[in-house]
Amino acid sequence: MDELEKAVDSIQGLVPKVEWDFEGIHYFDGGPLTVQYLFVLDALNFCFWPDEELIYDHLASGLKASLQKDKYALDANRLQMYTGPQLRELLNWSRPLPLEEERVRLLHEVGLELERNFGGEATNLVKASKNSAASLISIITRNFPGFRDHSLYKGHQVFLYKRAQIFVADLWGAFKGEGYGKFNDIGSITIFADYIIPAVLRELGILKYSSALSDSIDSKIEVCAGSEEEVEIRACSIYAVEKMRELIKSKFKKQVLSIEMDLWLWSYGVRNYALPHHRTLSIYY
Repeated sequence: MDELEKAVDSIQGLVPKVEWDFEGIHYFDGGPLTVQYLFVLDALNFCFWPDEELIYDHLASGLKASLQKDKYALDANRLQMYTGPQLRELLNWSRPLPLEEERVRLLHEVGLELERNFGGEATNLVKASKNSAASLISIITRNFPGFRDHSLYKGHQVFLYKRAQIFVADLWGAFKGEGYGKFNDIGSITIFADYIIPAVLRELGILKYSSALSDSIDSKIEVCAGSEEEVEIRACSIYAVEKMRELIKSKFKKQVLSIEMDLWLWSYGVRNYALPHHRTLSIYY
């Protein structure tokens, strides 16, 4: 908590403003195709680290370029047909992707469920939520099993929902809180528990690991999916950022969204990509 307070004091409660597409890598046309793009993007937004050269930017810019060449590339019926090599071609990536079979499976799932229940269009997901972020997350996790990011921890079910929440955040950021990005409860979203945010919080001294866990992470030894350590790293990251928000509000009288905190911390992590992070093979982040 002392380090957490130092971090908040160092910025005087002023979270650096980071624009949604600060790298210029996302597709945006202001309409339904952007929503379709973001949903497919967030269905595939996980586990880049096994390939040291692969980062999120390749996914976002690869899908963007494919849509610019062929606006039907992410239609629901097409999503159900892609193979691993075709997905690589879509992303302009020359070698097998980490967890490639899972990525293809999730593409098929997204295409099938969109076609079966939502007229093939991700915009119908958003419309069904009636401007509620919590409702949209519920609709997604109810209809798309690949987004059900939860674990068992000491007999308790823990719900983290990184990719479902980041879809909401992407809509909010892309459309600047209007139209498809208007959510009356955007403050209900937490940060998106991945492997970059915990690395930043550890660098800041806010997260402290046991010596055994530190050794594993620094030695690039895999942390098993669903293990107590993995759940704790992700859950404590969410808790820590919520505590930072509370402190900013109580000490500096400023209201900050978790989404804004996440963008700031994530962009810090991207700029300092050499920070050691935990390595977990997971379809959820």
